[in-house]
Formats: sequence, C-alpha cells, structure tokens
Amino acid sequence: MTNSRHLAVLAAIMFWLLPLASPAEVSDADEITQLLQAFLAASDERAAHEQFWAEDLVYTSSAGQRYGKADILAGFDGDDQDAADDDAGAAISYVGDEVDVRVYGNTAIVAFKLVGRPEDGSEALYYYNTGTFLKRGGEWQVVAWQATRIPPDAYQ
Repeated sequence: MTNSRHLAVLAAIMFWLLPLASPAEVSDADEITQLLQAFLAASDERAAHEQFWAEDLVYTSSAGQRYGKADILAGFDGDDQDAADDDAGAAISYVGDEVDVRVYGNTAIVAFKLVGRPEDGSEALYYYNTGTFLKRGGEWQVVAWQATRIPPDAYQ
C-alpha cells in the first residue's frame, strides 16, 4: 500500500503542477516562429506585410528611419511597379536564424539574425532584428520593430 500511496501523491502533485508548464506559451512561440519565417519568405509581397504588421506599427530601420505600416505598404504602390523592381537591384531572399521567441501572455519579444541572400550570388546581408508582437483578436502582429545592420567584417 505504501507504493500506491506514493503514486497517488505523485499523481496529485503532477496534476497541480501541470498548469504551470504553460504549453500555450510553447505553441505560441512555435506559431510566432512559423509566422516570422513565412513572412520573410514572402517579404516581397504586399499581402505578407498587410498581415504581419499591426496598424499602429513603429518600425525603426537599420538606416535610422522611422516608419509606420502605411509607409511600408506605400512602397508597394506606384504607377510602374515593374520598372521600380528593375531598378531595385538583385532580388533577395530572407531567412531568420538564431530565432529567440519569449512569450509573456499576449505579448512576445522576438530577436533573431536576419540573413538576406541576393539571388545574383553577391555577398549576403546580415541584420539583428528585434520585434514586439501583440496577440489581438487571436492573431499575432508586430507593433514595434528594430533592425540593426551587422557590418560585413563581423563575419569574416
């Protein structure tokens, strides 16, 4: 009977501690990581930006410029988008490396290294990015973003 009593006590302790494991935070972190990677893969599409950025976004670029969501979306507007694309240089594909997601209820902080690889094979670009996500209406969106360019000599 002693063993069954120990098992019963252990089961009761596990039952009370289980809510502290916070599995929702783990799934939120996974969801945000997937959202980030999907956004980066589609960052050349307006729809990706419409979904990813919150209306009240504050974005600080690596060049020290501040933008809102409307400013970012305006970059997709234009009378001759194809001509603008031709002048923009090589297309770049982006991925997030070393992604660190920290969830605090309906707020999450995401820090990662952004890697931009030009499709013409020229030198990759590296940035440290930090974003603040809020979960509103069941959806995660970015309300603040900071980008810092990593100098090329930091990787050589």
